[in-house]
Amino acid sequence: MKNRYEGLLVLNTKGKDDTVQAMIERIEGEIKKEGGNIEQVQRMEKRQFSYAAGELDSGYFVNFIFGGEPSLPARLRAKFKLDADVYRQHFQKLDPKEKPVKSRIVA
Repeated sequence: MKNRYEGLLVLNTKGKDDTVQAMIERIEGEIKKEGGNIEQVQRMEKRQFSYAAGELDSGYFVNFIFGGEPSLPARLRAKFKLDADVYRQHFQKLDPKEKPVKSRIVA
């Protein structure tokens, strides 16, 4: 059974602004390697945090929409927790895509 998920990742780009595209491609590869299929990648650019909760005051936000098994977000969370380039992460389950309803014309 495949579910749809949204994963919002904040990347640590401090001193690495030229390698952002490579980071995103590497993360896409990790999702695919764990059995996910990516539907959409939204690059939301670098943003300042409203308050500094750690050593960083800004990060590069990327939103991934992907499908996979129910255990996929937990595996990705564990893998990205060890990744120094991923500063913060949040995953949530999305509703399945709605299929278009064919209208019936009754005469």
